[in-house]
Amino acid sequence: MPFQRFVLLLIAVSPWTGAALAQQPSASSIISRIVNLPVVNLASSETAQVSVVNLAPSVMSVAPGGSVPTEGTTASCTGAITFYNASGNIITSSASFTIGTGQISSASLPYSAISPNNVVNANGGRTPIRAVVTINWTVGTGDPCSLASSLETYDTSTGVTNVHIDGGPVSFPGVVLTPFKR
Repeated sequence: MPFQRFVLLLIAVSPWTGAALAQQPSASSIISRIVNLPVVNLASSETAQVSVVNLAPSVMSVAPGGSVPTEGTTASCTGAITFYNASGNIITSSASFTIGTGQISSASLPYSAISPNNVVNANGGRTPIRAVVTINWTVGTGDPCSLASSLETYDTSTGVTNVHIDGGPVSFPGVVLTPFKR
């Protein structure tokens, strides 16, 4: 008898379960991912720069007869770059970026932009900073995003790079495959 009750319960609940699972996520839902880049010490003669690149390919539908595709999904990454001091307070935040396939966005922090209140003269006149890249993806857009980042410090007057650190890639596949049109 218990098995029959279990089967009846499954039959009774299955229409609501299927309806709940079939719900599409709201297009206004935003998922954020954070890339914390390592701490670096910035000397008074240096500038820190974070660069991001979207490595996701755009996906275009196959056009019949060799014509140029007019439909598809364009890769797009949206986010912001923020620099923090040793106390965890924001030094500066860049304007948000939106980049497509192969596009690069960068944000720089010259030592001169760090207010005297944020300077920690540790390690021989250098002050520690860290950078954070925030990536925002809107659920339901289908836009693929694969963001790679890097942090570097360079001599402000000569442009010579002193430190280069790669950040790990963060991806939002976002592509929904549709059947071929005939």
